[in-house]
Order: sequence, then C-alpha cells, then structure tokens
Amino acid sequence: MPRPCCGCHIAECDSPESAYVEPWTEFSIPRNGKDLDQCNRYSNDQLPQWNQSAGEDICLAEHYSAHVESCPGNKFVFRDREELTISNDFGIYCDEEWKLSLVGTINNVGQFFGIPIGGYVADRYGRSFSIALGGILGAVLGIVRSFSPSYIWFLVFEFLDNMTSSTLYSTCFVIGIELVGPKRRVLACSVITVFYAVGEVALAMFAKAYPDWRILLRITYTPSLILLAYFWILPESVRWLLSQSKEERAKGILRRAAKVNKRKLSDSLLDKLILANRDKLEQSAESRFPIREAFKNFKWRIANCSLCWIVHVLVYYGLSLNVVLLDGNKYNNFAYIALVEIPGFFLPLLIMDRFGRRYSLCGLMIFSGICCIGTIFAGADQPVLQLVLFLVGKLTITASFQVLYFFASEIYPTNLRNSLLSFCSMMGRFGSMLAPQTPLLAKYYASAPAMLFAGAAIVSGCLTLFFPETTNVILPTTVQEADAIGVKTKSSKSQQDPKQTVP
Repeated sequence: MPRPCCGCHIAECDSPESAYVEPWTEFSIPRNGKDLDQCNRYSNDQLPQWNQSAGEDICLAEHYSAHVESCPGNKFVFRDREELTISNDFGIYCDEEWKLSLVGTINNVGQFFGIPIGGYVADRYGRSFSIALGGILGAVLGIVRSFSPSYIWFLVFEFLDNMTSSTLYSTCFVIGIELVGPKRRVLACSVITVFYAVGEVALAMFAKAYPDWRILLRITYTPSLILLAYFWILPESVRWLLSQSKEERAKGILRRAAKVNKRKLSDSLLDKLILANRDKLEQSAESRFPIREAFKNFKWRIANCSLCWIVHVLVYYGLSLNVVLLDGNKYNNFAYIALVEIPGFFLPLLIMDRFGRRYSLCGLMIFSGICCIGTIFAGADQPVLQLVLFLVGKLTITASFQVLYFFASEIYPTNLRNSLLSFCSMMGRFGSMLAPQTPLLAKYYASAPAMLFAGAAIVSGCLTLFFPETTNVILPTTVQEADAIGVKTKSSKSQQDPKQTVP
C-alpha cells in the first residue's frame, strides 16, 4: 500500500501547528497498517452540536465511536509540510488518486505517438539534428510544465514533452554506436546505458534535496538547454551521412576524427570508402524488401518479440514505480533501484556468448519473476529482505532488457532491422502505459503488482525459447538469411562464424 502523504484534519482537535501524529490521532483516526488512514476518521457524537467559537473542548476519547466516516472538505495534516507534490498542489486525494496514475499513462501515450515521429526525423534529417531538436523542445516544455496552473495543463505539457523527446535516448544510443568501430559497439552500448542509470540516481538525489515539484522540474530540465549547441558542435553520424550520399561532409568528419586520434587517413583510402558505399547503396536499392513481406515471413517472431518487449517495459518500470511503496525512505529506495541497473547493463557481456541469447534471455526473465514472488513471501515484516529482492529483480530485468536489444537486432534483416525494432519498441509502450496503474492494484491486494510482474516475466521468459538462436551467427542481410537462422542444415552452418562478435 502507498505510504499516506497525510492524515485527516480533525477540526475539533487540530490547530495550524498540529503535526502528522498527535495524541488525539490515536482515538480520532483509524490505522491503515502502521500509518494513519489518509481518507477516513472516526465519528464524534458531539460534532453536530459543537460551537467552535465558544471554545468548547470535544476532543476527548469518550466522544468518538467506532463508526468511520470520510474526511470532510479534503482537509489534511501533512506528514512532510515542506513537500509540495502535484497531489497536494492540485488537491488530488483519496477517490481521485487515479489521477496520479494517469500522469504516468499520459507520459507513455506521448511516447507512443512520438516514437515514429522522432524516428522519422532522425532518419530524414540526421541524428545530431534530432538530438538537438528533441532536447530543446523537451527542456522548454518541461520548464513550462513547472508553471502549470492546473492538473489539466500539467497533463497537456506532460504529453507534449514526452512526444517531442521520446526518441532522445534511443537516438543518442544509435549515434554512439555508429560513431565507433565494430569491435567497440558492445562496450559502447554498455557505457551509454550506464549514464541512464546515473541520471536516475541524480534525479532521486535532487528530489530528496528539493521536495517542491515545480523547483525540481526547473532544476532537472534547465541543463538540457545546453543541447542547443549540439546543432553546431555534435558531429553527425558518418554512417547516416553516407547513407544519404552526403559524401563531402562525411569526409570532413572522418578527417577530423583521424586528426584527434593521431591517425593518418589518405585521400585514396577515403575515395575507396566512398566508392564502396556507393556500391552498397545501389545493391540496397535493388534488394529492398517491403515491410509487408517481413510481417508475412516473421509474423510469429515479431509477435513474440513485441510481447517480450511489453513485458520487459512493464516489469522494468513497474518495479521502479512500486519500490517507493516499500518501507524506508522513498528517495533512497529509488536511488538503490537505479544503482543496481549499472551491473545489470554489464552482466549480459558475461553470459550472452557462454549460454546463448535464448537461454540468457529466458533465465534472466524467470529469475526476475522469482524475485518478484519472493517479495510477496518476505512481506512488510522483513523490509530489508523485501528491498533486496526488489533490487535483484530490477538488476535481472535490466540485464534481460539489454540482451533483448542485442537479440532483436540479430533476428531481422539489415534493411528492415530498424523498422522492426521500432515497431517492437512502440508496442512496448503498452507495457509502460500499464506500469503506472499497477500501484492502484495494491489498494485492493498488496501483493497484486508483484504477482503481475512475476507471472508476466515467467510466461514471457518461457516463450523466448521459441526464438531462433543467434549466437555466433552473422547478421542477416536479406529476408531469406534471417528466415534461415536457427534451421539446422549443412548449408546454414556456413552462416556460423565463432570468431565474430555480433554488434
């Protein structure tokens, strides 16, 4: 159950200086576990005749009955008087708590619509342009959101912010990979994702230091304005430039990279690169496969991948959201669950090649599900054990998500890889839309969120065994090559290359 932000204001007892817990709360407010009930109070039989101006004292235990009634007038005594959230700023309590979960859903609806738009902008106008534009729009809308005069306006800017900046992370991920050589791609992926976790930890610390949501938004969004400079200082992806036949600009970036790395790059070598790229573009144009053919050939593979993505997003974000409901400081708990993502990003590097993609993905998902089940049996009586299980569950689902990114890039052909990955990612937004609603399940049954995460992770983990194994398989170029992955024939053995590390 969520920790209440406040207790019912008892008009006949409380004064403006009253604290969250006072002697009279023991007989005037029912308990909800260890905490005061946020939305109810005990009836006082003298209250209807009470004359407040006369100074009559009716705040006595004998005047209260066991009958429970709702708090009148949405008046509360807050646990932390310095904390300003959208809940107490916009008066969202009790029967309207669903509005708080709706914020997370609107966040993901914005991403759902923004992903295809952002992907198109990155492919059409360039990676650096997309990063700079998305970062600036997100920063401006985030700062404007901090001045929202009402809940509705807050939702409007929440939607617009996430729609415009939804692909910022993925585009940074792509340009980071495209700016390094093949041998460094896996390491580049891990390093980039680590900074995502560092950002989460920083957010928890800022939220702890600045409990006013308006100030917090301004502090976290203002630094993003520096991305305006990326229009001029961030080098464009050479691979994207070559794919768009922007050869001279690509040459300039390569020459600058060679100079920084103190390498010699002759004009003849650059010319060979340009000629080879032209040949690839011509071959790609001749062998381009429509997306309809891919859905026909890989319908079950795409369906399984989409389901797997939905489950990963649901469990990944669901654990992050629900950890603040555990006992202990909610800011510290959130920081802990972000910190465990760091080893989670590096764990796949140790197991993917040893156990294979399928078994790594299956094992990590099932283990995460088992940890979620463990939190149910640990219960609130063992808060340390419950938190540890939450953290291990988050670590393993993070590692599993990393494996999924690698795995999904290996089962689709080159000319459709990005499109199909984007489709699976977009389907995953259904999981992220559902994740913010899971805390509401705890109001009806405290273990319901953990049961949902566990069941989804274990079932989807078993279904990953139906994927073809891609360890040491050369990345497929055509639909036929992708379709042949996992087929154990003599001819398919020619695709195996144990010395190759698939990026």
